Amino acid sequence: MPKSDSRLGKGLGALLGDVMEVTAGPEIPVEDVEVSEIVPNRFQPRVDFDASASAELRTSIEQNGLIQPLVVRRAPGGFELVAGERRLRAVRDLGWEKVPAVIRELSDEAMLVLALVENLQRENLNPIEEAVAFQQLIDGFGFTQRDVAKQVGRDRSTISNTLRLLTLPLRIRNMLVTGELTAGHARAVLVIEDESGQLALAGEIAKHGLSVREAERRAKRATKATKATSAPKKVAADPIVRRASTLLARSLGTGVEIRLKSREKGEILIPFHDAEDFERLIRRLLQAEADDLFDAEA
Repeated sequence: MPKSDSRLGKGLGALLGDVMEVTAGPEIPVEDVEVSEIVPNRFQPRVDFDASASAELRTSIEQNGLIQPLVVRRAPGGFELVAGERRLRAVRDLGWEKVPAVIRELSDEAMLVLALVENLQRENLNPIEEAVAFQQLIDGFGFTQRDVAKQVGRDRSTISNTLRLLTLPLRIRNMLVTGELTAGHARAVLVIEDESGQLALAGEIAKHGLSVREAERRAKRATKATKATSAPKKVAADPIVRRASTLLARSLGTGVEIRLKSREKGEILIPFHDAEDFERLIRRLLQAEADDLFDAEA
């Protein structure tokens, strides 16, 4: 879906208005809506709903009523929930036939952003649910990581690190969902490149209750051990390889080493000296595509 800079520049508040904090009043009319006519938000990022927290909310609503109305939008045959999934579940459990709601006209894009931000503000999402929601914005609406960061009020690096969690093996992702691992633990596990090593470290963290710092130390040790055992054998350099190395170094403005593991396989090593040098090299290599990686406003 094409987006203009002007739309993205509005920020979350302008995109969603005051939907997050709706109260009854002359400017924001609240209507009684049939509970049976409300379908769940199909963009809801939350998958796991805490049973004890839901029970507490249900008791509160039963004793004090619904303080904050639901937010819905019109849909064929009724309404689609925009915000208030736990409240809707609670009033259904209580047998309510009607529920106060604010009716808004919102796009699919705003629906997803609103559902995501509502949960982020309440800290109800586990790291995998956050990552999936961010990926939905990218895949479903053509957002860049920078766009996502602006809309949900996070740093671009935070979005990038969260998305990386989706590359972990399913078993480790499930450990994040159940709370056996934190996002900090998972980032330490990601330092290890091979899946077996990742699974081994994740198991150690869960079994021994390792701190994030200890997990990071073990990940570094595992990575060093892997590199030591897989060091490439020296192969006589081909004249073309030597010439290619020289030309690459001249083009990138840094020393470039081409290591041959055999006559047909090897690797190209491009060192960088600091964060600024890293960004310079990436921009040189990726050109316009590098804009998705670096926040130009930073």
